[in-house]
Amino acid sequence: MLSFLPGTVRGILAFILLITNLLFWFIPLLPFSIVKIVFPVKAVRKPINFVLNFICTKWASCNKIFLMLINDIKWDVQGDENLSMKNWYLVLSNHQSWADIVVLQFIFNNRIPYFRFFLKKELAWIPIFNFVWYALDYPYMKRYSREFIKNNPHLKGKDIETTKKSCERFRDIPVAVMNFVEGTRFRLEKHKKQQSPFRHLLRPKAGGIAFVLSAMGEQITSILDVTISYEPEAKGLWNFLCGRISRVKVRINHIPITDDIKGNYFDDDHFRQNFQQWVNRLWADKDNTLEELRTG
Repeated sequence: MLSFLPGTVRGILAFILLITNLLFWFIPLLPFSIVKIVFPVKAVRKPINFVLNFICTKWASCNKIFLMLINDIKWDVQGDENLSMKNWYLVLSNHQSWADIVVLQFIFNNRIPYFRFFLKKELAWIPIFNFVWYALDYPYMKRYSREFIKNNPHLKGKDIETTKKSCERFRDIPVAVMNFVEGTRFRLEKHKKQQSPFRHLLRPKAGGIAFVLSAMGEQITSILDVTISYEPEAKGLWNFLCGRISRVKVRINHIPITDDIKGNYFDDDHFRQNFQQWVNRLWADKDNTLEELRTG
């Protein structure tokens, strides 16, 4: 509707609306979060969780409306059938820019549960954000290196055990756990440095997927393998907000949770090798899908 405005003006307007929307929904989020933290019992947590998820979903809905209002983007989405707000999902995606998060929010809002990310323990001390993450039950991921376990064998398996405990709160309310498998945004210099065997992707990090499956494998309904392509190619969130992306193509592949992808990735060398091969095949298929989307 406002796509006639100059790109920079649209970008500034979009930024102002997104920040205003964040602050607006933070106001009702705050008191419910405090109640949940002060009274950490199931009888209180469960209804509060539904309210918090409702607030986050409405926040995402407003972001979607603003995006549709400001920019005229053509959306080509396939594979988004049979999604449910009542299921638990592990969402895997390629990562090109911070616009990916906006895209995922746009296509999955009110279709699957609100996203959660596994956070590194080092982020636990960031003010305000830490409060919000804690209130929304974002699980913290603590991984011990092999060298650390070698020197402290009594802690073997404690990292997974700790994460599993933090995920137990998801048994009462469906969630979607998001994972950018490459671990960082795609850049040509990174691609060259890694000597990646893929044309459009960095090397995938299988450990993160294995960690989530180890901690939540029994709860997750299925894996959503998402491939995102931009026309022209994404060059950052600012360009996205300014309307310099004319088309977004998304392909979603539903992958069932089978026994061959459940196992002890960190201690079983045979399983780890097979799991890495499974992830590599997944990434090879994604690379082919990206090639088709960009040349089709």
